[in-house]
Amino acid sequence: MGRYLGRKFFIYSLTFIFAVTINWLIPRFMPGDPIMVLISRFAGLPEATKVIHSYLTKAFQLDLPIWRQYLNFWKALLRGDLGISIYLYPKPVMEAIAEAIPYTLVVLLPAILVSWILGNGIGAIAARRRRLDSTLLPLFYILTATPYLWLGILLAWGLGVVLRAFPIAGAYGFSLQPELSLRFILDFLHHWILPFLSLCLVMLGGWAIGMRNMIIYELEANYSRYLESLGASQRLIRRYAFRNAVLPQVTGLALQLGTIVAGQVTTEVVFSYPGIGYLLLQGILNQDYFLIQGCFLFIVIGVLLANFFVDLAYVFIDPRVRYAYSGGR
Repeated sequence: MGRYLGRKFFIYSLTFIFAVTINWLIPRFMPGDPIMVLISRFAGLPEATKVIHSYLTKAFQLDLPIWRQYLNFWKALLRGDLGISIYLYPKPVMEAIAEAIPYTLVVLLPAILVSWILGNGIGAIAARRRRLDSTLLPLFYILTATPYLWLGILLAWGLGVVLRAFPIAGAYGFSLQPELSLRFILDFLHHWILPFLSLCLVMLGGWAIGMRNMIIYELEANYSRYLESLGASQRLIRRYAFRNAVLPQVTGLALQLGTIVAGQVTTEVVFSYPGIGYLLLQGILNQDYFLIQGCFLFIVIGVLLANFFVDLAYVFIDPRVRYAYSGGR
């Protein structure tokens, strides 16, 4: 088990270094000058613009050779310093991300977990009931093929504009301030429903289809037929089939996290939800290298941690993996 953890830690460390390096390079290949975006308010004062541009370029160390900038980035990162945001100047990037993370997690995690649990449960039931399967399967395919962006717009139009049941922008009312009060919590949940639904419904279809197909495959497998020939109950056979079918779904849970981040970005943009995705968009629009790096760093760490914990979970879920890494004991 110790060798397994050591090898996994080494692989994930290399992946982290490679992903963060790509993350650092991509913003710097973008056309444009981020400092000019920051000082655009001085467009009518060319002399002042020139002086401020020179000062800020040195302050953000963008005048250094690219290799020096890269080394300085890693030194700062190891100290927990992600730099100062150009777009939100002079706010530190870490502070901006810390403010946005709760909004992202409070939508992302419930959407993933609820859709995974419901999707697997509905898919397993549909696989055993032909009439229910023929009814739900087309709906599942429609949901899983629906883009997050389009479904978000549709929900905002139908439930927000037409029915006026839910607000379509922000995480809470513009007249409120974040606080631990019943009024704020209820208003927050009222704004939370549409972003949550737009993510949960799309993922629900994919999980249901995956589990439905895996259950059918497992029920037709040789071990299921063998158990049936021995006189085992259908309940016991279905239980073994579900335990085997859920293994790929556990792997997909981690992989889905990487995909859902993209959906989270578009969903937050549609609903002007102040999470990591919305912050990332503002960083891209304003060519804020440091804000883009910080947002992508959070995404990379989230995906790697999710995959790492799923790898660990496999040791406990799948006896074959546990047997292999225990030396056959």
